[in-house]
Amino acid sequence: MSSRALSGALGIDTSNYTTSAAAYAPELPQPVSAGRLLEVGDGGCGLRQSDAVFAHVKNLPEIVAEAMRRFDGEIAAVGVSARPRDAEGSYMPCFLTGVAAASAAASALRVPLYEFSHQANHVAAAAFAAGRPELLRQPFLAWHLSGGTSELLLVRPDGEKIIRCERVGGTSDLAAGQAIDRAGVMLGLRFPCGRALDALSLRAETPPAPARLSVKGLEMSLSGLENKARALAEAQETPERIARFVLETVLLSVARVTEGALRQYGALPILCAGGVMCNTLIRARMEKQFSAHFADAAFSADNAAGCAVLAYLKNERARGRTGDGD
Repeated sequence: MSSRALSGALGIDTSNYTTSAAAYAPELPQPVSAGRLLEVGDGGCGLRQSDAVFAHVKNLPEIVAEAMRRFDGEIAAVGVSARPRDAEGSYMPCFLTGVAAASAAASALRVPLYEFSHQANHVAAAAFAAGRPELLRQPFLAWHLSGGTSELLLVRPDGEKIIRCERVGGTSDLAAGQAIDRAGVMLGLRFPCGRALDALSLRAETPPAPARLSVKGLEMSLSGLENKARALAEAQETPERIARFVLETVLLSVARVTEGALRQYGALPILCAGGVMCNTLIRARMEKQFSAHFADAAFSADNAAGCAVLAYLKNERARGRTGDGD
């Protein structure tokens, strides 16, 4: 690394689960990141948007300051998640808090502000943290499995946005993370339940058979999974086996859709992003069957690293540089 000061980008993401900030410069092995989960009361399955907005307003000053303490360099651009997805009408109030903070930071620093989707943030963060930044310069398939979204994306390079994410499959109803959280809350786990349900499932020696898969083309349905899990609980099935049942059903559904996508789009690389992809069983299956690329858990769950990376790349492009980042 040269002796000159690092020049990088700040990223901010304010999802319905986590307040996140990150900073990126290509000289770093990976983005530096800070985040805080939004608190949900016992027995709850999420936050109302008004509560999430209030929590972000409280968290943002400290989280941004923490990310900047970890970054020994100058900020040349700011990136922020301004909406959930790259789709017309995609909107969620909690992202407005991040936009406000990012806009204020960019104005104070007199640097450009770039807006991205929360989904593009996830994909870019996973690509860089998995050590595969070159994916952003070629077509690939990406799973975004989280508490609010379960989509299979065809990702292509884009002259304006760096990457463009097109939904080609996923859940037709309940998101995988919602199914997992509802089952976890039913079992007495604290929301969000992904990590605890994962640990619980690994203690099941002989899991029950997964539910009959509801997959049509590249669409899967998970809406009946909660009722089936509840029926197992009423039949005095153990929590460990119920947890394994839920996760096995999700992973087999995801695998079935992935098989169909590879038949339809060819042998494209597969990247996995989103908090659900931190799950031990799902990750093991996707790596073994599809050689899928994964980031560490910190960059699969909600974070702002992707916004920092995308803002840096877009700013370099605006300045007439390639800004490949690898």
